[in-house]
Amino acid sequence: MRAKMFFLLMAITLQALFFTACGNESGTAETSEASNIDSTAQQAAATTSDIRLSPFPSSTEFPNATISFGYEKGKFLFRPMNYQLKQQTPDAPQKMCANSKDGQHVHLIIDNGPYDAVYEPTFEKAVEDGTHYILAFLGRSYHESIKAKGAGMAFKAEVKGGNIINGPMVEEPMLFYSRPKGKYVGKAETDKVMLDFYLTNVTLSPDGYKVKVLVNGEKELIVDAWTPYFIEGLPMGDNKIKLTLVDKDGNDVKTPLNPVERVFTLLEDPTEK
Repeated sequence: MRAKMFFLLMAITLQALFFTACGNESGTAETSEASNIDSTAQQAAATTSDIRLSPFPSSTEFPNATISFGYEKGKFLFRPMNYQLKQQTPDAPQKMCANSKDGQHVHLIIDNGPYDAVYEPTFEKAVEDGTHYILAFLGRSYHESIKAKGAGMAFKAEVKGGNIINGPMVEEPMLFYSRPKGKYVGKAETDKVMLDFYLTNVTLSPDGYKVKVLVNGEKELIVDAWTPYFIEGLPMGDNKIKLTLVDKDGNDVKTPLNPVERVFTLLEDPTEK
């Protein structure tokens, strides 16, 4: 981007000099155009610098919640324990972020695809024959994952004819993207957007594994704790987040599906104007 800007400004400067030498008054317009370009670049830089992470407030705990699941005849069969699907999580009104009106649910992720929100124990979904990484975890009504032991399961599954015919548990350190996702409308949803992801077989720490968060290809943030965060300062419109599991030296971990990225959209609510 900087290289393109440099060559564009050079071209404008040379053109202005040429017209001035020929007695053409359009040099003033060219100078104005260059100023506008420079102003746009400065505004973009200011927007990027405004993006930041802030702590997500503590949430209702479900220490005994667990889930198990299978896949037969093209249907996922979920068995949550000590957790009620379709209920509103008690502290949802205090979170000030996007909340599902349909309540608590399961996040089902296949490979690096966006999750399906599942509100019933049975969920029909076609999965192509072959090997897939399949993760399911319990989510609060405002989409934050339950990170208690047993509240999520990840398989490296061999699927054939709508059935899992072989499904060993994932043993590698892996990172799965969860939120942000889709569209966020209005000030209550767009001022603070929850960032949440799911980990298997890995612990984050200041001197160990970390997650690199790249926002809109420009703003890089590093997190060293497995917890949700608020992303603040995002511009309206499409935004992109790329998550990468990195080692203590900042190198990408050579593990399946790493890194992963998503595009989501922030929209103003016309009724708030």
